[in-house]
Amino acid sequence: MPIPARATRFRLVVLLAASAALLLPLLSPAYAADRGRPTESKPVYSYANALRESVWVDTGLDGDGDGRSDRVAADIIRPREPAERGRKIPVIMDASPYYACCGRGNESQKKTYDADGDVVQFPLYYDNYFVPRGYAFVAVDFAGTNRSDGCVDVGGRSDVTSAKAVVDWLNGRARGYTSRTGDERARATWSNGATGMIGKSYDGTVANGVAATGVEGLKTIVPIGAISSWYDYYFQQGAPLYDSGPEWLSNYVESPEARARCGAVQQRLIDEAPRNGDWTRLWDERNHVPDAGKVKASVFVVHGQQDLNVRAKHFGQWWDALAAEGVQRKIWLSQTGHVDPFDFRRAEWVRTLHRWFDHELLGYDNGIDDEPMADIETAPDRWQTSRHWPPRGTDAVAVKPGKGTRDGVGTLGLKPAPRGAAETFTDDPARGEADWAARLDTPTPDKAGFVTAPLAKDLRISGSSRVTVTATPSTATAHLSAVLVDLGPDTIRDYTAAGEGIVTLPERSCWGAAREGDSPCFKETAAKTADVDYTVFSRGWADLGTYADPRTERPLTPGRAHTLTIDLASSDHVIPAGHRLALIVAGTDAGLIEPPATPGQLTLDLRRTTAELPFVGGLRAFADATRPGAPAAAPRESRYEGLPQAPEALRLPSEKGLIP
Repeated sequence: MPIPARATRFRLVVLLAASAALLLPLLSPAYAADRGRPTESKPVYSYANALRESVWVDTGLDGDGDGRSDRVAADIIRPREPAERGRKIPVIMDASPYYACCGRGNESQKKTYDADGDVVQFPLYYDNYFVPRGYAFVAVDFAGTNRSDGCVDVGGRSDVTSAKAVVDWLNGRARGYTSRTGDERARATWSNGATGMIGKSYDGTVANGVAATGVEGLKTIVPIGAISSWYDYYFQQGAPLYDSGPEWLSNYVESPEARARCGAVQQRLIDEAPRNGDWTRLWDERNHVPDAGKVKASVFVVHGQQDLNVRAKHFGQWWDALAAEGVQRKIWLSQTGHVDPFDFRRAEWVRTLHRWFDHELLGYDNGIDDEPMADIETAPDRWQTSRHWPPRGTDAVAVKPGKGTRDGVGTLGLKPAPRGAAETFTDDPARGEADWAARLDTPTPDKAGFVTAPLAKDLRISGSSRVTVTATPSTATAHLSAVLVDLGPDTIRDYTAAGEGIVTLPERSCWGAAREGDSPCFKETAAKTADVDYTVFSRGWADLGTYADPRTERPLTPGRAHTLTIDLASSDHVIPAGHRLALIVAGTDAGLIEPPATPGQLTLDLRRTTAELPFVGGLRAFADATRPGAPAAAPRESRYEGLPQAPEALRLPSEKGLIP
């Protein structure tokens, strides 16, 4: 049967289109985008045959004082084919202090080298997955670590410049060399300059810092569990979060050679970071939040809401500052602690990150910028999206504590306490938020607790909270904690366990291409859960001695009232109908802040104590949820049978410094 001419033309178009589709991945990203407008990069380049090289980039600094400019090592892997065709490609960069000392990822992978000093293994999967898709991957050693010159200064100029200098080199603005001490120049003629930085913890922190310089060529950053202000890593409003300062961390990550020559830098970290919690110029240099207006890169934030290492305050204040400056941004919030999304939502994370880099670095119009801004984990492995974050219609509501009822537990609502109403507690440094929350319905001398009635409707808190207290101390020093609690049975990720919400399995899954010495296969993980009767979902701390000046502690006058506002960690949490919302105000939060010199009693003036909480739906949502007559939450069966109960006391990592 003859084929009609129209059908013939249609089949020819289909064949041509199919041929074009096969050809497109072999073209440069720019050419492909112009001709076929692809929406996804494909693994068409050889990983086994990829070019591997090391470059030492001049930072322009002499941190170790040896009279020569420090050079930082950048290990590079890139597909061979684009260079052979004269095509330039973008870069994904992870700058880290951990490549030699501690490793990266859930399996603590380190860089490895052959007998000639050539790099064999790049930690994590970024190289295996993205190099075949037309990206270069660059792993930078901070100054003072692994094969780099200089000294670690824990978030300061040296750390940030270590990574910024490589971005400048990729854009032709800095000098690179083929060796650590030689004069042979290395030029990034293969790079189109477009760079995306990614990294967890310290790595992501420096990505924030580089973005805050406004460096040209940095197109996007993906900070995971990252610090936004180093002061807020070691202190919160004067209250020390660790019993050591930044000198511990620099000593932990520096190479043996750096330790021998960086004594002056180490001493500065001791002298200019006093343990009394005063804010010094050292902390100004390490605070990226005020520089959000300089950020030209887009920002994809990932953070665990139960991260008790890099607390959730860090992403909240950074996110708010970026929003005020109109920076393009996206966010994932999990229920884990300090965990990489590769280990709590692996397949979806790799897919999303792939699309994000394709959009930001290759310019592909794949629609990711039109999708919801936020992904929020609402229960283990259960996620919802928000078009905006915090959602539109979220407003801070002033919620007031009230005097205890006949059973001694205070109330929490919209009505202010009568004049003269007060609650007194004694700071017990051996007790913490888990102890307080577990005994909220029982008056104890170590806390002041305030609780709503059972909610009539679900109530969602989204964003940053704060609690203003007026407290009269019995001693000249006092620390305060403010904690928000969801009172009711639930199954949550067990963020206090060793995996901080995950358990590592023996099975492996593979993400990218392999080569001898560098595998793309990693152990799978699953949610580590616990059945609980309460969930602490936000907390904050302060030294009452910063009541007059947040940058300086001063002695308190015993018997005199002092007013202070405590910033609480950002969160996104739904208190279900039938549960109760609680506010706890207490002293030292054991395991999370250090106690004051002389713990004593504190008396709260309830009339002058207020919690400002960001409710989705604002005042009306809170009023509707707290109307009288709602039933109490009934115990319910766990969706995860046979798993351990939540621990009685909060277990924290033993390390004093950053956990990689």
